[in-house]
Amino acid sequence: MATINDIAAKLGVSKSTVSKGLNNATDISDEMRKRILETAVELGYVNKRLQKKEKKLCILVENMDFDTPNKFGHDIILGFKQMAEPEGWVVDIVPITIDFQKLTPYGVFMMQNGYQASFILGLSLLDPWMKEFRSCKIPTVLYDNTVKENPNIASVGCDSEEGFELAVKHLASLGHKKIGLISGPLESYILKARYNAYLNALYKFGLEVNEDYIGLGYYVSESTKEYIPKLLSHGVTAILFSHDVRAISAITECDDRNIRIPEDVSIVGFDDLPMTAYTTPPLTTIKQDRTALGKCGFYALSCLLNKVAIGSILLRATLIVRDSTGPAPPVS
Repeated sequence: MATINDIAAKLGVSKSTVSKGLNNATDISDEMRKRILETAVELGYVNKRLQKKEKKLCILVENMDFDTPNKFGHDIILGFKQMAEPEGWVVDIVPITIDFQKLTPYGVFMMQNGYQASFILGLSLLDPWMKEFRSCKIPTVLYDNTVKENPNIASVGCDSEEGFELAVKHLASLGHKKIGLISGPLESYILKARYNAYLNALYKFGLEVNEDYIGLGYYVSESTKEYIPKLLSHGVTAILFSHDVRAISAITECDDRNIRIPEDVSIVGFDDLPMTAYTTPPLTTIKQDRTALGKCGFYALSCLLNKVAIGSILLRATLIVRDSTGPAPPVS
């Protein structure tokens, strides 16, 4: 464990200067404080004075709604707090942005606020902090993301391979032979994982893999407008979606185009958001138990805090069959 002496020696300054920097004293420059904090993080220093005040964890959230029960992140956070708070942890929920990450290194943020570990939701592979996680010494759990070769980082998520296998098996049993995918761009770990899971499921069940059956786009509504007619023109009779929001957008687009679901095309989402049971028709989807994901996030963090290096925890996927899937239409 690094000490104030180690930081002082590294920077060539006095112990008192380091102490002032670590404790936000006003009589040193911002530049020196920044150098002290960044060096402390680099050396793995732990500010025990801040941590003794209270046991503090944070959930950092980017690009994910969580403020009401029908939002995706709400139940994940609830599950985490249900496990953490009975054990005496204070859990802060902190929204973050890419700009914030550019201005404030992850380790500095954690040290300044006295957080001992964090659970992070919603980051993409392009986020600035992802580079820092490669060598980070702070116990950190990522949802739907992963960092290899760092024993201080763990991940939790739902088994995409199992989920897409269940979906493709269901569609194949209904006679579908040309199954498409509409997804966001492959700039996040989870979208890459689901893209690969889609391909692997097709291979497993002996179905055609064709790039014309795949649509990748940033914006949800624009993607469905572009790719629904394109995929159908290539004879696709069922479409998997990387997330429920895209699948729900597709239901709206099909309705606008007088495309019948499931008579003309079957649709399968991923997540089982609360609204999916009430779409017209109700959406067949791959369910993630979001409360359980939050509980697993705390379990993984507890392991890391107790020096147990773990990799990934994947929850079992469940296919919820509703009315958006049906027999493949007859070949004309």
